[in-house]
Amino acid sequence: MSKYAFGVDIGGTTVKLGLFEEAGTLLDKWEIPTRTEHCGEQILPDVAESIRAKMAERSITAQDVEGIGIGAPGAVDEHGTMVNGAVNLGWKPFNIPDTMKGYLDVPVKAANDANVAAFGEMWQGGGKGYANMVAVTLGTGVGGGIIVEGKILTGATGAGGEIGHMHVEDQETESCGCKNKGCLEQYASATGIVRLAKRRLAKDDAPSVLRDGEVSAKTVFDAVKANDALAIEVAEQFGDYLGKGLALVAAVVNPEIFVIGGGVSKAGEVLLTYVEPVFRKYAFVACRDAKFALATLGNDAGIYGAAGLILRKDA
Repeated sequence: MSKYAFGVDIGGTTVKLGLFEEAGTLLDKWEIPTRTEHCGEQILPDVAESIRAKMAERSITAQDVEGIGIGAPGAVDEHGTMVNGAVNLGWKPFNIPDTMKGYLDVPVKAANDANVAAFGEMWQGGGKGYANMVAVTLGTGVGGGIIVEGKILTGATGAGGEIGHMHVEDQETESCGCKNKGCLEQYASATGIVRLAKRRLAKDDAPSVLRDGEVSAKTVFDAVKANDALAIEVAEQFGDYLGKGLALVAAVVNPEIFVIGGGVSKAGEVLLTYVEPVFRKYAFVACRDAKFALATLGNDAGIYGAAGLILRKDA
Protein backbone atom coordinates (compact mmCIF):
# COMPACT_ATOMS: atom_id res chain seq x y z
CA MET A 1 0.00 0.00 0.00
CA SER A 2 1.37 3.43 -0.97
CA LYS A 3 2.22 5.90 1.76
CA TYR A 4 2.18 9.67 1.37
CA ALA A 5 3.33 12.85 3.07
CA PHE A 6 2.33 16.47 2.73
CA GLY A 7 4.88 19.29 2.69
CA VAL A 8 3.65 22.74 3.77
CA ASP A 9 5.61 25.99 3.34
CA ILE A 10 3.89 28.90 5.09
CA GLY A 11 4.66 32.32 3.65
CA GLY A 12 3.31 35.76 4.40
CA THR A 13 1.15 35.87 1.25
CA THR A 14 0.57 32.25 0.25
CA VAL A 15 0.92 28.77 1.71
CA LYS A 16 2.57 26.29 -0.68
CA LEU A 17 1.53 22.65 -0.32
CA GLY A 18 2.84 19.48 -1.90
CA LEU A 19 1.76 15.84 -1.94
CA PHE A 20 4.67 13.40 -1.99
CA GLU A 21 5.05 9.66 -2.37
CA GLU A 22 7.08 7.75 0.20
CA ALA A 23 10.13 7.69 -2.09
CA GLY A 24 10.13 11.49 -2.26
CA THR A 25 8.41 11.97 -5.63
CA LEU A 26 6.30 15.15 -5.85
CA LEU A 27 2.85 14.13 -7.09
CA ASP A 28 1.02 17.44 -6.85
CA LYS A 29 1.54 20.99 -5.63
CA TRP A 30 -0.78 23.92 -5.09
CA GLU A 31 -1.17 27.14 -3.11
CA ILE A 32 -3.76 28.75 -0.85
CA PRO A 33 -3.86 32.33 0.48
CA THR A 34 -2.29 33.01 3.87
CA ARG A 35 -5.03 34.58 5.96
CA THR A 36 -3.14 36.64 8.53
CA GLU A 37 -6.11 38.51 9.97
CA HIS A 38 -7.08 37.87 13.61
CA CYS A 39 -3.48 36.91 14.52
CA GLY A 40 -3.36 34.28 11.79
CA GLU A 41 -5.85 32.05 13.57
CA GLN A 42 -7.19 30.62 10.28
CA ILE A 43 -3.85 29.63 8.75
CA LEU A 44 -3.56 26.10 10.15
CA PRO A 45 -7.31 25.33 9.83
CA ASP A 46 -7.08 26.42 6.17
CA VAL A 47 -4.06 24.14 5.66
CA ALA A 48 -5.91 21.21 7.23
CA GLU A 49 -9.01 21.84 5.09
CA SER A 50 -6.91 22.02 1.93
CA ILE A 51 -5.12 18.78 2.76
CA ARG A 52 -8.40 17.02 3.54
CA ALA A 53 -9.73 18.15 0.15
CA LYS A 54 -6.64 16.79 -1.62
CA MET A 55 -6.95 13.49 0.28
CA ALA A 56 -10.56 13.19 -0.84
CA GLU A 57 -9.64 14.04 -4.43
CA ARG A 58 -6.93 11.36 -4.44
CA SER A 59 -8.86 8.80 -2.34
CA ILE A 60 -6.16 8.91 0.34
CA THR A 61 -7.12 7.89 3.89
CA ALA A 62 -5.51 9.08 7.12
CA GLN A 63 -3.92 5.64 7.44
CA ASP A 64 -2.14 6.24 4.10
CA VAL A 65 -0.53 9.47 5.35
CA GLU A 66 2.86 9.21 7.05
CA GLY A 67 2.51 12.78 8.23
CA ILE A 68 2.59 16.50 7.49
CA GLY A 69 5.77 18.56 7.56
CA ILE A 70 5.50 22.31 8.03
CA GLY A 71 8.01 25.12 7.43
CA ALA A 72 7.17 28.39 9.17
CA PRO A 73 8.88 31.80 9.22
CA GLY A 74 10.54 32.43 12.55
CA ALA A 75 12.52 30.56 15.18
CA VAL A 76 11.10 27.05 15.64
CA ASP A 77 12.66 24.75 18.22
CA GLU A 78 13.18 20.98 17.93
CA HIS A 79 9.69 20.36 19.35
CA GLY A 80 7.98 22.48 16.69
CA THR A 81 7.33 25.45 18.99
CA MET A 82 7.37 28.95 17.52
CA VAL A 83 9.70 30.37 20.15
CA ASN A 84 9.03 34.05 19.45
CA GLY A 85 5.95 33.74 17.26
CA ALA A 86 5.91 35.02 13.67
CA VAL A 87 5.29 38.73 13.28
CA ASN A 88 4.36 38.64 9.58
CA LEU A 89 1.76 35.94 10.28
CA GLY A 90 0.42 37.51 13.47
CA TRP A 91 1.35 34.38 15.44
CA LYS A 92 2.25 34.41 19.11
CA PRO A 93 4.47 31.61 20.49
CA PHE A 94 2.76 28.20 20.28
CA ASN A 95 3.46 24.57 19.37
CA ILE A 96 2.65 23.94 15.70
CA PRO A 97 2.39 20.10 15.72
CA ASP A 98 0.14 20.01 18.80
CA THR A 99 -2.17 22.64 17.32
CA MET A 100 -2.24 21.11 13.85
CA LYS A 101 -3.15 17.68 15.23
CA GLY A 102 -6.30 19.26 16.59
CA TYR A 103 -7.41 19.92 13.02
CA LEU A 104 -6.07 16.78 11.29
CA ASP A 105 -5.12 13.71 13.28
CA VAL A 106 -1.90 12.61 11.56
CA PRO A 107 1.75 12.98 12.67
CA VAL A 108 3.08 16.53 12.28
CA LYS A 109 6.59 17.98 12.38
CA ALA A 110 7.56 21.65 12.05
CA ALA A 111 10.75 23.65 11.58
CA ASN A 112 11.94 27.08 10.49
CA ASP A 113 11.22 27.71 6.80
CA ALA A 114 14.84 28.47 5.81
CA ASN A 115 16.03 25.31 7.58
CA VAL A 116 13.30 23.31 5.86
CA ALA A 117 14.31 24.69 2.45
CA ALA A 118 17.91 23.72 3.22
CA PHE A 119 16.76 20.23 4.12
CA GLY A 120 14.89 20.01 0.82
CA GLU A 121 18.02 20.93 -1.15
CA MET A 122 20.02 18.34 0.80
CA TRP A 123 17.38 15.65 0.23
CA GLN A 124 16.43 16.17 -3.42
CA GLY A 125 18.22 19.28 -4.69
CA GLY A 126 21.64 20.87 -5.15
CA GLY A 127 23.03 19.18 -2.05
CA LYS A 128 21.77 15.68 -2.81
CA GLY A 129 24.32 13.08 -1.79
CA TYR A 130 25.81 15.18 1.03
CA ALA A 131 25.02 14.86 4.74
CA ASN A 132 26.86 18.01 5.88
CA MET A 133 25.65 21.10 4.06
CA VAL A 134 25.06 24.81 4.48
CA ALA A 135 22.31 26.33 2.36
CA VAL A 136 22.52 30.06 1.76
CA THR A 137 19.45 31.92 0.51
CA LEU A 138 20.25 35.26 -1.08
CA GLY A 139 16.93 37.07 -1.32
CA THR A 140 15.60 40.24 0.27
CA GLY A 141 17.73 39.14 3.22
CA VAL A 142 20.30 36.40 3.68
CA GLY A 143 18.89 33.17 5.08
CA GLY A 144 20.75 30.07 6.07
CA GLY A 145 20.11 26.46 6.89
CA ILE A 146 22.70 24.13 8.36
CA ILE A 147 22.54 20.36 7.97
CA VAL A 148 24.90 18.26 10.11
CA GLU A 149 25.01 14.50 9.59
CA GLY A 150 21.69 14.70 7.75
CA LYS A 151 19.90 16.61 10.50
CA ILE A 152 18.82 20.25 10.73
CA LEU A 153 20.89 22.26 13.21
CA THR A 154 18.12 24.06 15.10
CA GLY A 155 19.98 25.55 18.05
CA ALA A 156 18.78 26.26 21.58
CA THR A 157 16.13 28.78 20.56
CA GLY A 158 15.55 27.80 16.94
CA ALA A 159 17.95 30.43 15.59
CA GLY A 160 20.58 28.04 14.22
CA GLY A 161 21.60 29.01 10.68
CA GLU A 162 20.83 32.74 10.92
CA ILE A 163 24.02 33.51 9.03
CA GLY A 164 22.62 36.72 7.55
CA HIS A 165 23.01 38.35 10.96
CA MET A 166 26.69 37.60 11.46
CA HIS A 167 28.55 40.85 12.07
CA VAL A 168 30.96 41.44 9.19
CA GLU A 169 31.50 45.23 9.03
CA ASP A 170 32.48 47.54 11.92
CA GLN A 171 32.16 50.78 9.94
CA GLU A 172 28.47 50.44 8.99
CA THR A 173 26.26 53.35 10.06
CA GLU A 174 22.89 52.06 8.77
CA SER A 175 20.86 49.57 10.79
CA CYS A 176 19.93 46.10 9.59
CA GLY A 177 16.33 44.94 9.92
CA CYS A 178 17.42 43.15 13.11
CA LYS A 179 18.48 46.57 14.55
CA ASN A 180 22.18 45.67 14.63
CA LYS A 181 24.67 47.24 12.21
CA GLY A 182 27.10 45.57 9.82
CA CYS A 183 25.22 42.28 9.29
CA LEU A 184 26.12 40.07 6.33
CA GLU A 185 22.70 40.55 4.76
CA GLN A 186 23.36 44.28 4.47
CA TYR A 187 25.91 43.43 1.73
CA ALA A 188 25.13 39.97 0.32
CA SER A 189 21.34 40.11 -0.10
CA ALA A 190 19.56 41.55 -3.12
CA THR A 191 18.96 44.78 -1.20
CA GLY A 192 22.55 44.68 0.07
CA ILE A 193 23.95 44.46 -3.45
CA VAL A 194 21.84 47.49 -4.40
CA ARG A 195 23.25 49.33 -1.37
CA LEU A 196 26.83 48.50 -2.43
CA ALA A 197 26.12 49.57 -6.02
CA LYS A 198 24.53 52.88 -5.08
CA ARG A 199 27.39 53.69 -2.74
CA ARG A 200 29.89 52.95 -5.49
CA LEU A 201 27.95 55.03 -8.03
CA ALA A 202 27.92 57.96 -5.60
CA LYS A 203 31.67 57.75 -5.00
CA ASP A 204 32.71 59.28 -8.34
CA ASP A 205 31.66 59.71 -11.97
CA ALA A 206 33.11 56.43 -13.29
CA PRO A 207 31.08 55.31 -16.32
CA SER A 208 28.70 52.38 -15.93
CA VAL A 209 25.54 51.07 -17.55
CA LEU A 210 24.11 51.07 -14.02
CA ARG A 211 23.74 54.85 -14.32
CA ASP A 212 21.24 54.43 -17.14
CA GLY A 213 18.33 52.74 -15.35
CA GLU A 214 17.15 50.73 -12.39
CA VAL A 215 19.79 49.38 -10.04
CA SER A 216 18.99 45.87 -8.81
CA ALA A 217 20.94 42.70 -8.04
CA LYS A 218 19.94 41.45 -11.50
CA THR A 219 21.09 44.57 -13.34
CA VAL A 220 24.38 44.54 -11.40
CA PHE A 221 25.17 40.96 -12.44
CA ASP A 222 23.91 41.56 -15.98
CA ALA A 223 26.41 44.43 -16.11
CA VAL A 224 29.12 42.15 -14.70
CA LYS A 225 28.47 39.70 -17.55
CA ALA A 226 28.87 42.64 -19.96
CA ASN A 227 32.29 43.45 -18.40
CA ASP A 228 31.14 46.72 -16.83
CA ALA A 229 34.11 47.75 -14.66
CA LEU A 230 32.08 49.46 -11.93
CA ALA A 231 29.66 46.53 -11.66
CA ILE A 232 32.62 44.16 -11.37
CA GLU A 233 33.91 46.25 -8.43
CA VAL A 234 30.52 45.82 -6.75
CA ALA A 235 30.52 42.07 -7.41
CA GLU A 236 34.02 41.81 -5.95
CA GLN A 237 32.90 43.64 -2.82
CA PHE A 238 29.85 41.37 -2.53
CA GLY A 239 32.04 38.31 -2.98
CA ASP A 240 34.48 39.55 -0.37
CA TYR A 241 31.76 39.87 2.27
CA LEU A 242 30.04 36.58 1.45
CA GLY A 243 33.24 34.59 0.95
CA LYS A 244 34.66 35.73 4.29
CA GLY A 245 31.32 35.10 6.00
CA LEU A 246 31.11 31.55 4.69
CA ALA A 247 34.72 30.93 5.75
CA LEU A 248 33.64 31.77 9.29
CA VAL A 249 30.66 29.42 9.01
CA ALA A 250 32.89 26.64 7.69
CA ALA A 251 35.22 26.91 10.68
CA VAL A 252 32.27 26.17 12.95
CA VAL A 253 30.28 23.48 11.09
CA ASN A 254 32.77 22.15 8.49
CA PRO A 255 30.31 21.46 5.62
CA GLU A 256 30.99 19.29 2.60
CA ILE A 257 29.10 21.73 0.37
CA PHE A 258 27.55 25.19 0.27
CA VAL A 259 24.34 25.39 -1.78
CA ILE A 260 23.48 28.93 -2.89
CA GLY A 261 19.85 29.75 -3.65
CA GLY A 262 17.40 32.65 -3.59
CA GLY A 263 16.68 35.28 -6.21
CA VAL A 264 20.27 36.52 -6.42
CA SER A 265 21.45 33.01 -7.35
CA LYS A 266 19.62 33.36 -10.68
CA ALA A 267 22.71 35.22 -11.85
CA GLY A 268 24.14 31.73 -12.26
CA GLU A 269 27.68 30.41 -12.03
CA VAL A 270 29.18 33.91 -12.37
CA LEU A 271 28.06 34.54 -8.80
CA LEU A 272 30.28 31.73 -7.49
CA THR A 273 33.34 33.09 -9.29
CA TYR A 274 33.32 36.05 -6.90
CA VAL A 275 32.62 34.04 -3.74
CA GLU A 276 34.68 30.85 -4.00
CA PRO A 277 38.18 32.40 -4.32
CA VAL A 278 37.60 34.60 -1.26
CA PHE A 279 36.26 31.63 0.69
CA ARG A 280 39.28 29.50 -0.17
CA LYS A 281 41.65 32.33 0.76
CA TYR A 282 40.22 32.78 4.25
CA ALA A 283 38.85 29.34 5.17
CA PHE A 284 40.65 27.20 7.73
CA VAL A 285 42.78 24.69 5.84
CA ALA A 286 40.75 21.64 6.91
CA CYS A 287 37.56 23.30 5.61
CA ARG A 288 38.97 24.79 2.41
CA ASP A 289 37.85 22.03 0.04
CA ALA A 290 34.12 22.54 0.63
CA LYS A 291 32.24 22.44 -2.67
CA PHE A 292 29.91 25.12 -3.99
CA ALA A 293 26.72 24.53 -5.98
CA LEU A 294 23.61 26.43 -6.99
CA ALA A 295 20.25 25.39 -5.55
CA THR A 296 18.02 23.47 -7.96
CA LEU A 297 14.56 23.26 -6.34
CA GLY A 298 13.69 26.96 -6.52
CA ASN A 299 10.44 27.86 -4.79
CA ASP A 300 9.68 24.17 -4.19
CA ALA A 301 12.57 23.69 -1.75
CA GLY A 302 10.29 24.43 1.20
CA ILE A 303 7.66 21.82 0.39
CA TYR A 304 10.33 19.24 -0.40
CA GLY A 305 12.09 19.87 2.88
CA ALA A 306 8.86 19.87 4.86
CA ALA A 307 7.87 16.51 3.39
CA GLY A 308 11.40 15.29 4.04
CA LEU A 309 10.91 15.93 7.76
CA ILE A 310 8.37 13.12 7.60
CA LEU A 311 9.77 10.81 4.93
CA ARG A 312 13.45 10.91 5.86
CA LYS A 313 13.54 8.57 8.84
CA ASP A 314 16.82 10.08 10.05
CA ALA A 315 15.44 13.66 10.00
